[in-house]
Amino acid sequence: MNDLVLAKKIKNKFVQLYNETPSMFRSPGRINLIGEHTDYNMGYVLPAAIDKVIYIAISPRKDLQCKIFAYDMNDFVECSIERIIQSDKHWANYLLGVIDQLKKAGYKFNGFNCVFGGNIPIGAGLSSSAALEAGLAFALNQIYSLNIDSLSLVKMSQKAENEFVGVNCGIMDQYINIFGKGGNVLRLDCRSLEREYFPFDFQNISIVLFDTNVSHSLANSEYNQRRNECSEGVKKIKEGYTQVKSLRDISLDMLNEFQPKLTEVVFKRCKYVIEENDRLLKACDALSGHDLKTFGALMRKTHEGLSKDYEVSCKELDFLVELVKDNPKVYGSRMMGGGFGGCTINIIEKDAVEKISKEVQDKYKKYFGIEAKIYETQISNGTNMVKVEDETL
Repeated sequence: MNDLVLAKKIKNKFVQLYNETPSMFRSPGRINLIGEHTDYNMGYVLPAAIDKVIYIAISPRKDLQCKIFAYDMNDFVECSIERIIQSDKHWANYLLGVIDQLKKAGYKFNGFNCVFGGNIPIGAGLSSSAALEAGLAFALNQIYSLNIDSLSLVKMSQKAENEFVGVNCGIMDQYINIFGKGGNVLRLDCRSLEREYFPFDFQNISIVLFDTNVSHSLANSEYNQRRNECSEGVKKIKEGYTQVKSLRDISLDMLNEFQPKLTEVVFKRCKYVIEENDRLLKACDALSGHDLKTFGALMRKTHEGLSKDYEVSCKELDFLVELVKDNPKVYGSRMMGGGFGGCTINIIEKDAVEKISKEVQDKYKKYFGIEAKIYETQISNGTNMVKVEDETL
């Protein structure tokens, strides 16, 4: 279903339910090209908003009731702004958490009618949750003229997930949702929250995700363990360098100096993060020079580090990366996201996408007995208000 058809379906459902014309907002999913597991270590990330989106149809109400319909799930919640409590419907909490944050920040607004739906694959690591959170925050800011600046919208959306949903995510997903820019990736400094755009406007290139269609149960516990291992390294090195606050402040020379005081595992974890920040900066230089070959080589190095030093890959992810490693039509490939399942992200020449995707699916199915899902994406703008009649949607 293309964007225009999808948007019209959401709008039509809204009119059918509430008998009024809504304001329409488009909220994208995201990819992260390089810079994995660096966010909670105060490092750099390089995400982009993509053309997989959630549409939000919304209108203000005169009372304090909120009526929200989830189009794709054919499900409905209703609540009062006066009493926001967790729902037993998991999807609703991403939205209720945003209302909760706006209230806590002291903003005054009434209820609203809403229908949302989209084509961001759930569970593929493209951050449909942040699209919901930041999309609703953006929409409420617009329809109620709350005059909230963009960075505050990002922070409130992240806090909605941290405090209301209970997921300890970093700020990258909500940040790129609001600040994404078509034809560009965004370098976010997770320490200062400063951003810089770099062109990614290669006309003959597609960004293709190969979804392993697996999610290993150890992902959450291992994620927390990696955070703790990084913290342990920082704590040890801080004994000799009191100015150190995170791995961002530590050079490879400093890490090597303290190697005898670190376990082998902690050393490897810290080494990966320090090298990954350096890779990301080099990757940005490569994009500035329109050098996709160097950029792709750095992506492959990232996967190697994630697999061997950070140890968050799995046999399915490694298999997909290995399949395309030597293909001259594939510039770069690596696992994306937390690990232990999810997707690989691949930069592929457009004319080869169909052939390579078919080969990958066939070989993956033969080896694992699992269907690998394929998502071809393009970089898009961040969340914005749209007119569904606009044929350029």
